[in-house]
Amino acid sequence: MPEKEIQWFPGHMQKTRYLIAENLRDVDLVLELRDARIPESSRNPEIYRLTEGKPLLTLLNKASLADPEVSRSWLAFYKKQGRNVLLTDCTTGEGVSSIRSAARSILREKLAHWEERGLKGKHIRLMILGIPNVGKSSLLNRLAGQKLAKTENRPGVTRDKQWVTAGDMELLDMPGVLWPKFGSRRIAEHLAFTGTIRKEILDEEELAAKLALRLRELYPQKLAERYKLDAAFLSEAETGYRIVEEIARRRGFLVSGGEPDTARAALTLLDEFRCARIGRISLERPEDADARI
Repeated sequence: MPEKEIQWFPGHMQKTRYLIAENLRDVDLVLELRDARIPESSRNPEIYRLTEGKPLLTLLNKASLADPEVSRSWLAFYKKQGRNVLLTDCTTGEGVSSIRSAARSILREKLAHWEERGLKGKHIRLMILGIPNVGKSSLLNRLAGQKLAKTENRPGVTRDKQWVTAGDMELLDMPGVLWPKFGSRRIAEHLAFTGTIRKEILDEEELAAKLALRLRELYPQKLAERYKLDAAFLSEAETGYRIVEEIARRRGFLVSGGEPDTARAALTLLDEFRCARIGRISLERPEDADARI
């Protein structure tokens, strides 16, 4: 039986699509932010249509949370396709200083035209787009050198557009936008693992069980070390839920009668993955990209 598509398209995301259309003519370049841990699942397939062929610079953001070796392979993969791409992190500042020079390189013909017309000092205008909770407002603050945009580690904080001047650039921060349907359940799960989809959409214990299996597949040693799991148990566990139960026992998360508190363990696993306490982890590889994960 085919998996049911997950639909997630609240009203403010429809509003964002209108905002993009209304403001696109006023910008020179689009900055598309993705999550470096899930570069393909965090790619909004509607971005190219919504931006109508505007020059695009893709930022694989939250690099400090991702596996650096895998991130390097993603950079090589996208550059081979002829895309403009940088690896960035708004917490550590990695790659942020390269955005201005990359933008000017992409727009070099337009800048030369401006100079010919006596507009050498004109600001370049950039629209910042991406899915919720991928770090758009944090990037805006980092580029501007001060806290101008509201940021929180949860989706849906920015609900309206914000223009900010940063040196010779003017930046338009837009609310995060998802697409109406996730054709693959794996995409929805990856977005939920990283906190893009609100927790009301998918059950947290089910989600943690799926994450446990994904981590066992990709990073078994990191999972075992973080939660002091026996390697034999980890390899033989029948389900992800069984792994979550064992995490609860190892952490002493018990309820009356000594039963494992799987709800608390599930929340712990998700939180510790999202802030890289388990380690720097990437859930997607370039070899999976053609299949859209």
